Amino acid sequence: MEIRTTGYGHPDAEQLSAEVQQEYVRRYGEVDVTVMHPDHFDPPAGLFVVGYLDGRPVACGGWRVKEAGSGGLRDGDAELKRMYVSPSARGRGLARAVLRHLERTAAEAGRTRLVLETGTEQPEALALYASEGYGPITKFGVYKEHPQSVCMGKLLGVPAS
Repeated sequence: MEIRTTGYGHPDAEQLSAEVQQEYVRRYGEVDVTVMHPDHFDPPAGLFVVGYLDGRPVACGGWRVKEAGSGGLRDGDAELKRMYVSPSARGRGLARAVLRHLERTAAEAGRTRLVLETGTEQPEALALYASEGYGPITKFGVYKEHPQSVCMGKLLGVPAS
């Protein structure tokens, strides 16, 4: 897979983001209403990438700087967003490759911890993040009161166990 920095407003990123929103509808009955703007992912405050197989966009993800003080967030945090792999490309380690790329670029940008919000209806995501060293953190974001919400974090520069 070739990972390219595209930005969140790139047509391939928009296509994959629309696919992930439909995945949320299938799993939770609604789209994710978290406010997202392309400029949230403009360096140095963020980054958004698309993974390509044979020139076809099949995976994506990004990180954006989060300000301390909201729901246990702290200085140095960056939030993972829109991690997704198209169904036809799953089972090949692409999500793990995108995740590790995002961790590396966030650390290079001076971020010290990655945080994320996922949910109980995404067992594959929960397993991936746990296997990469992410653990429970104080809930944050628009879903912090939702019973299906799961928030996790990982200090950057700490290898998975």
